[in-house]
Amino acid sequence: MESQRNILLIGLLFVSFLLWQQWQADKAPQAQAQTNVATQTVQHSTDVPESDASVPATVAVSKDLITVKTDQLDVKISPVGGDIVYAALLSHKLELGKDEPFVLLEQTPGFTYIAQSGLIGANGIDSVDGRAHFTAAKTEYVMTGDTLDVPLTYTAENGATFTKIFSFRKGEFDIGVDYRIHNTSAEPLKMQMYGQIKQTVRASDSSMMMPTYRGGAFSTEKERYEKYDFEEMAKANLKEETQGGWVAMLQHYFVSAWVPQANEQNILFTRESNGVANIGFRTPVFTVAPGATDNVAAKFYVGPKDQAALSALSPTLNLVVDYGFLWWLAVPIYKLLMFFQSIVGNWGVAIILITLTVRGALYPLTKAQYTSMAKMRNLQPKLQEMKERYGDDRQKMGQAMMELYKKEKVNPMGGCLPILLQMPIFIALYWVLLESVELRHAPFMLWINDLSVQDPYYVLPILMGVSMYVMQKMQPMAPTMDPMQVKMMQWMPVVFTVFFLWFPAGLVLYWLVGNLVAIIQQKIIYAQLEKKGLK
Repeated sequence: MESQRNILLIGLLFVSFLLWQQWQADKAPQAQAQTNVATQTVQHSTDVPESDASVPATVAVSKDLITVKTDQLDVKISPVGGDIVYAALLSHKLELGKDEPFVLLEQTPGFTYIAQSGLIGANGIDSVDGRAHFTAAKTEYVMTGDTLDVPLTYTAENGATFTKIFSFRKGEFDIGVDYRIHNTSAEPLKMQMYGQIKQTVRASDSSMMMPTYRGGAFSTEKERYEKYDFEEMAKANLKEETQGGWVAMLQHYFVSAWVPQANEQNILFTRESNGVANIGFRTPVFTVAPGATDNVAAKFYVGPKDQAALSALSPTLNLVVDYGFLWWLAVPIYKLLMFFQSIVGNWGVAIILITLTVRGALYPLTKAQYTSMAKMRNLQPKLQEMKERYGDDRQKMGQAMMELYKKEKVNPMGGCLPILLQMPIFIALYWVLLESVELRHAPFMLWINDLSVQDPYYVLPILMGVSMYVMQKMQPMAPTMDPMQVKMMQWMPVVFTVFFLWFPAGLVLYWLVGNLVAIIQQKIIYAQLEKKGLK
């Protein structure tokens, strides 16, 4: 009976957790319609951030794009401003089994998601009224070695030359953006670099089963990782001064992020207008002396939430893989999962191994749970006698019960501890499976081609329900159990089966294997208890 109640407790706690997550997601703003429908050409609105000094300006439009292809990225750069207006991730497909790459940055009718950067200030070449028009040696660049540099040049009216260099590396999703300024004028040039990510406000594809986040995030010296969603951007502009830091736009499995120099005192900012949100950074004002050459640089990442690659850019950028309040438990689970996968080469098998590890580690507590339950059942006749003896005198009844428990060495809470430990582990693993891009399009075997989505034939949820039914039959209902509670327990396997139909296959696999291991452990423990005379 206690075990059945524990199963019900797990279900109620997890459903409550998912409802809470969905309530959080529902607070996010809904996508807003674009007031101006974009054309097929790449356009730039007057959203260049204001400098720390007053600046002049003009609006410009470019139809010619510079294409850059590496082994990982297909990128298009606009000569106006040198903005990245398109980025496709060649090693990550839009759909399983198809060749079309996943497009993260793009500008289409009704939707904009691009990365902008420039030089602003008293002698900057970008402003709210116009952007610098760069020229390039060619319109298409293809990586043939380990690195590829794409230089864009611009000459100002005072004769100063500006070279904007995009640097790509083989196997990487980060792009170096480096401005080299050669001041041929007789006056010092004062300016500052900015980088921002511009995106049309769009609601996340979050659901109760897949509570994912879409919106902004940033990091400062004080706040290692902080979300700043579209609704917050609409309410108030962010302005944080920090050494180093980064800004990002997040969505399920993927991220775009600007990472300025770690040793600089940067300003992080946001703006939202007409359904378009910007999050970005500004560097301090710097001066290029007459006849001197200077440079300023930043990194731009556009790709999957690869924790190793993100950590290499900034020690806190990997936190965009958000495991929630149980991150301290999810991180070692993720590392253990990666370790198993590196050995077996199959994410499904790795999930099975981590399930066996968790269940094995909890076995002493599980054994203590069933032992405590067996002792409690054996004490039922004595507890019933106490109830008849003391009647409604709860104080004497409580004292007598505690003395009995102490005498028989029974912990009445012994059956709850394993459940309380398993629930955080389950939630942490749930977030690991939900957030780990490694599981996207990762096959298991047979019909399971993608562990990050639901079982297309619902075989795993049905098997999970059957395993719950078997576990229930191994636990006979107590004669004194309330009939309504009996009916609830009988329906639990059905309810859980329906509930798990839309869960990611990897999570259902974990639960199914966990149930099978629990059944085996249950039979072993029961056999040991029988030998000790505990029914």
